[in-house]
Amino acid sequence: MEQIAADIRKALETKAFSGSLKFDCGEEGVIVLADGTASTADRDTDCTLRLSRDNLVSLLKGKLNPMMAMATGKLKLSGNPTVAMGLAKLLG
Repeated sequence: MEQIAADIRKALETKAFSGSLKFDCGEEGVIVLADGTASTADRDTDCTLRLSRDNLVSLLKGKLNPMMAMATGKLKLSGNPTVAMGLAKLLG
């Protein structure tokens, strides 16, 4: 999870993300995007995406469509969906 967080931190150096968002991969851990960085320390966020670590990697590589993942149950969203929409700018 730390390597994934490091890759996200690198992307955040050139792209802005507003709000706070948590990728919750259950027992494998969490990655929190907040305050312009990515961390593996758990905290409350505006939006939480629950998914497996493998699906997170696919999502970040652009190989998993977020809408399709939600429709098929691979990704569950709770909290403010507008924050999750901001991921498109970060991933693009």
